[in-house]
Amino acid sequence: MAIFRPRGTNDFLPADTAKWQELEALLRTMCREYGFGEIRTPLFEETELFQRGVGETTDIVQKEMYTFTDHGGRSLTLRPENTASACRAYVEDKLYGQVQPIKLYYMGPMFRYEKPQSGRFRQFHQFGIEIFGSASPAADAEIIAFAWDLYQNRLGLKNLRLLLNSVGCPECRAAYRKALQDYFRPRYDELCETCKSRFERNPMRILDCKSAENQEIAKDAPLITDYLCDDCRAHFQQVKAMLDAADIPYELDPRLVRGLDYYTKTAFEIQVATIGAQSAVCGGGRYDGLIKEIGGESTPGVGFALGMERVFSALAAQGSDIETEDQLDVYLVVAGSAASAAAFRLADQLRRAGLTCEMDYADKSFKAQLKAANRLQADWAVIIGEDELKSGAATVKNMGDGSQESVPLERVKQYLLEK
Repeated sequence: MAIFRPRGTNDFLPADTAKWQELEALLRTMCREYGFGEIRTPLFEETELFQRGVGETTDIVQKEMYTFTDHGGRSLTLRPENTASACRAYVEDKLYGQVQPIKLYYMGPMFRYEKPQSGRFRQFHQFGIEIFGSASPAADAEIIAFAWDLYQNRLGLKNLRLLLNSVGCPECRAAYRKALQDYFRPRYDELCETCKSRFERNPMRILDCKSAENQEIAKDAPLITDYLCDDCRAHFQQVKAMLDAADIPYELDPRLVRGLDYYTKTAFEIQVATIGAQSAVCGGGRYDGLIKEIGGESTPGVGFALGMERVFSALAAQGSDIETEDQLDVYLVVAGSAASAAAFRLADQLRRAGLTCEMDYADKSFKAQLKAANRLQADWAVIIGEDELKSGAATVKNMGDGSQESVPLERVKQYLLEK
């Protein structure tokens, strides 16, 4: 009986992973330019971290976490996102004792049990950046500028929309919470069961419901921007002023609340209309209460995350792709055991010199090996057979123009390096 990969997961083959490596290299380069250092957290954490950090009213905690009990009776969860883990590390590893702010980035697999569909997987890969220890609007603007720079300038995506909102703070949200409950109460029975459970605990989450019926009910709900306190309003004005100064275009969306409970003040999302229903390619914002929520001192934070699979979907939808540099420099065409040994020695020398090199290990004919060199897009073929061994010179063929030259074996490496 054949065994297949689990639903909602992917195999990434060498042609794919070459592109992933280029994307990862681009992200690492940007992080160096912006001053972010990498953090690597465990693939699983204590379940309570995500319950307290992500929020018990979120779809992630209520429906999507891969949670299990280990042999010691502990409840553990495969990480569904990485901000909570980064906050836990900030507290546990005492990063608050270093020069603030702390700027971190991460990339790697995350896990959510949700219905697999275009742009959504049960194992997916996420990249994100976080700034801990700064309450400045400039930190918010830098996070947004990084995301915009990536999609607009480095990847060259078209038709981007940057949606921006402020979701306030606990103080000003109290009045907004009451206004929302007063609005939804007359139509409470029409809400879906999930949103009924959100009504008391976090009515703002009703605005994030994907149900068409609930969206219709919520279309005339009060706007958070009408309830912002002076501090939140001033913070939001400064964020917008910095984006204006950097010529980063944005659209105000007072109904944007994001899907996680920990957001305060700034919330944003970048969308690409050409990839269909799952149009968001990244999102983030400020979360000033999260580190305290998981047991640390009150510490401001802001960040964003993107699904790396979404990047490739967006590029493909626009007829674009990530270029790779995987062309082969040299293919060694050999015949006979003595020639194979000489070729193996030469391959080792070429690789040590920094050239990419392949040779035949399947006893193919000369003709089949040359075809393989063509298929692999080798720049050069080096032919070593019995005649070449006797003469002490290999035949070096330029696979581009078909010209070839006899080169002494001991000079093949230098010849290719010069070419």
